[in-house]
Amino acid sequence: MKKIILSLLVVASVLTACKESKKEKVQVKEAVKVAVNVDELNNVDATSSVLTWIGTKPTGAHNGTVALKSGGLLIENDKLIQGVFVIDMSTITNVDMAGADGAGKIEGHLKSADFFDIAAYPTAKFVITSVVEAEGKLAVTGNLQIKDVTKSITIPAMISEEGGVTTFKSDVFNVDRADFNVKYGSKRWIEGLKDKFINDLMEMSFEVKTKA
Repeated sequence: MKKIILSLLVVASVLTACKESKKEKVQVKEAVKVAVNVDELNNVDATSSVLTWIGTKPTGAHNGTVALKSGGLLIENDKLIQGVFVIDMSTITNVDMAGADGAGKIEGHLKSADFFDIAAYPTAKFVITSVVEAEGKLAVTGNLQIKDVTKSITIPAMISEEGGVTTFKSDVFNVDRADFNVKYGSKRWIEGLKDKFINDLMEMSFEVKTKA
């Protein structure tokens, strides 16, 4: 019996470790000053660029997209040097409940003061400050601004070029919304939520294309 209990404990600990490793958040640091205003390039095709998101809670998950408003990518000798993505928060869209009344409710709630307060903060922004190539991928460091908070994060990404169009595509990365004053349903900010909380970690990814 002792051997069985010990084996169950070992299996449980391994499963827990695996589960936690999938949800590691990007580290946030103080924002970095940017020397070049890449936004003036205005060479990002907002119509074909997108930020995807997934939010989770104990009872399930929702996913969706947010469109870009504008942006620029500075490429020199086929290398990414700098960039900026201006995100139009009024375009927050829920995909998993598309066509149902619930989608509109989720979208409205995310745009409200409870979450991203788009009336006060109509845009978010990611400004690339440095790029390091390692093991076939790019470690892209940039200032992420959500609401009134700007922090430096590093995300894995790749760039490719086809037909005169450059595509920046990041891996999925996890941002802790509580670091950016998005407090609704957060156990970090609110006590006594029990199983009524919403996870602080948001899964995000970018796919940004330049104009042809």
